[in-house]
Amino acid sequence: MAEKNNAKQRYFTEELLRWHEQENDRSFPWQEDREPYKIWLSEIIMQQTRVAQGLPYYLRFIEKYPTLQLLADAADDEVFRLWQGLGYYNRCRNLLDTARAVRALHGGSFPKNYDGLRSLKGIGDYTAAAIASFAYDLPHAVVDGNVYRVLARYFGLELATDSHEGKKYFQTLASSLLPANHSAAYNQAIMDLGATVCTPKSPDCAACPLSKRCTARKEGTTTLLPVKQKKMAVKSRHFNYLLLMNREEYWVVKRKGKDIWQNLHEFFLIETPDSCTVQALMETEEWKVLQQGKAPKLLWQTQQRLTHQMIETRFFLVAYAGDRGLLPADGFWVPGKVLNKLAFPRTIVSFLEKKIYF
Repeated sequence: MAEKNNAKQRYFTEELLRWHEQENDRSFPWQEDREPYKIWLSEIIMQQTRVAQGLPYYLRFIEKYPTLQLLADAADDEVFRLWQGLGYYNRCRNLLDTARAVRALHGGSFPKNYDGLRSLKGIGDYTAAAIASFAYDLPHAVVDGNVYRVLARYFGLELATDSHEGKKYFQTLASSLLPANHSAAYNQAIMDLGATVCTPKSPDCAACPLSKRCTARKEGTTTLLPVKQKKMAVKSRHFNYLLLMNREEYWVVKRKGKDIWQNLHEFFLIETPDSCTVQALMETEEWKVLQQGKAPKLLWQTQQRLTHQMIETRFFLVAYAGDRGLLPADGFWVPGKVLNKLAFPRTIVSFLEKKIYF
């Protein structure tokens, strides 16, 4: 049995490398050289992001910040503005922190070993393995959603990929399949196969180089694998943004704390437990602070689904005639014509594009 399993594993690695060399035509700009900075930047941008969405951002970042030094020197607001619309904004904060740490602690060059890379903020097991492999061809197997799917189907594995036991098993298996001196090619091949052939829905098994010995294809369990044990609960939130307008200026503030959209700008926010009427909105303590008698005017409403949250957002116009000193001290007034110079969450950008100046 052990010999049979070894043969199945050898076939997997050999066929994967053959397919990569002869048939895989998937390529991206960051693969053109082995510069750690570009590989790292691409990995951070592509986390939880489709390649089609992330690629334009990568190209804009490389154009504006072709070196790590330039990124490390950039102003926070400038970088967040370039990141705007990509989501998961903590990645952008980590991007800046890591660039500055590499400059300060490593002389501007990324560490050339897995542990050194793993010690950097925002670089987890997957990203450290990717940089170590693609930049330095070190023997570290990358394990992402594509890799889980290919391995689970080929070997017929029913371990939950989001369980501690499952993660450990898949990582060990992926490492055992890694060919000596061909780490980068193997890792790229298995990720590309998962992205283009062994896809979540409607996999192209006829075009798969592994189909001959694929357990899931043989047993008809392709649609059942990989297995996940958890379903993430989705929290509903209700944002009511007040566009406080006074003398052609709008009041804005930068979001802080550990919540979503950290370090991005927003308008005066009243978050309510549920979707509420205008009258109920005017009965909140936040509204009363403004000392406005006239009801706010609803301009637009929308919904945005994040990974674990559903945000219902409404935008109201308020011709603010009250004392500016009543507003939170960390906010500031901005002329409407320069709103597009600030970094906002995608929901607010969509509103501005439709209704005001962008």
